[in-house]
Amino acid sequence: MGNPMRIRAKAANGETEVRVLMSHKMEGGQRKDASGKPIPAHHIAKVTAKHNGKEVLNANWGPAVSQNPYLAFSFKGGAKGDKVEVNWVDNTGDSRTDTATVS
Repeated sequence: MGNPMRIRAKAANGETEVRVLMSHKMEGGQRKDASGKPIPAHHIAKVTAKHNGKEVLNANWGPAVSQNPYLAFSFKGGAKGDKVEVNWVDNTGDSRTDTATVS
């Protein structure tokens, strides 16, 4: 399991804007270590977000996403005090889920 995500969610004018900073090394599998051996791929493969249990984002990622990725998205609805849950699963099966309260 990775380090906690930093999630900020803010509701205004009928929309909720969510900003997420994920901590993950996002190794693409193309580089080699000092001895010349390939470094195995290790990257986030799937990201989902839910608002009060209803899915509002579903994304499939690949090895081209940068280290410690930043994700920003918005959805219609949401109010102060609602919960937003973000989950990622990487290509090795590791996962992380964190929750934030909409402000």
